[in-house]
Amino acid sequence: MAFVSQSQRAPNESYTFASRPRPVENRSKYREPPSEQTHSNYGNIMYDRRVVRGNTYAQLIIPTTAQPDPVEAQRQQENRRRAIARKRAREQFRPSTPEALQGRKHIDVQTELYLEELSDVIVATDVQCQTDAFLDKPATPLFIPAKSGKDVETQIEEGELFDFDREVQPVLEVLVGKTIEQSLEEVMEEEELASLRAQQRAFEELRNNELAEVLRLQEQERRHSEEKGRRIAQQKEVLKKEKETAEKIAARAYTQQYLADLLPAVFTSLRSHGYFYDPVEKDIENNFFPWLMAEVNNSLEKRYTTRELLDTIIHDVTQKRLKMFKEPEMQ
Repeated sequence: MAFVSQSQRAPNESYTFASRPRPVENRSKYREPPSEQTHSNYGNIMYDRRVVRGNTYAQLIIPTTAQPDPVEAQRQQENRRRAIARKRAREQFRPSTPEALQGRKHIDVQTELYLEELSDVIVATDVQCQTDAFLDKPATPLFIPAKSGKDVETQIEEGELFDFDREVQPVLEVLVGKTIEQSLEEVMEEEELASLRAQQRAFEELRNNELAEVLRLQEQERRHSEEKGRRIAQQKEVLKKEKETAEKIAARAYTQQYLADLLPAVFTSLRSHGYFYDPVEKDIENNFFPWLMAEVNNSLEKRYTTRELLDTIIHDVTQKRLKMFKEPEMQ
């Protein structure tokens, strides 16, 4: 953990210093030789080089934003390098403990004024004690207040303080009055309950009648709603059919108008391609004309055959006659 001391100058050119608290460094039990890396951050401002000492009126105040002089920085680095070199030279020439002989080794010894035993074994001692067992708490005695005053007594004869026949009359009047009053209240309560039951029966009858009327009205409203829905559905169906009929009529009219010029052209084209024909003409063309041509061809073939046969006979006769005419001439 690093603890940094801060020093700054206030706007009124007065110097202020602040240092964060830091714990005491853990030092070893024995002295160690100084090294180059170990350096202590002093917390006392008397040893801080940044603290200005002496008269500050004639000193040149350098603003915090000014750039450091490179020549001065180089000179400080050179001085620091020379100090480190001198320190190393002193350490080399300082006499030190010679090396241990073969088979021996150096050990650390105490150099304090008072010696103390160094041991890792901690001496422990077991000590024990036994306390008395807990006793049950005794029962708490009853509280009896202390007696005070004096005991005195007197004699009262019969009839001196209380006459039953005379004292019982108010009690009897109260009992009889309360009994009669309670009886009257019970009778009035029974009459009131009977009246309430009669009113309740009348109210229940009226409520049942109203409930029946409400159910009848609800059923009537339901039937009206169903009838209304059915009528609306029928009307929608009628309108739908009328719309479909109108669309069909319009489609038929458009089709008739479109086919008025199309049908003659189609029929003419079909007729020209032979799809529409006269049965007699078709029969003559398909049956009579082929038969007639076949018969004519047969007749012509017969005539041609007969003519060829006649030509052959004539040729044979002429050849025979020619031979007959040549034989007498040769004789």
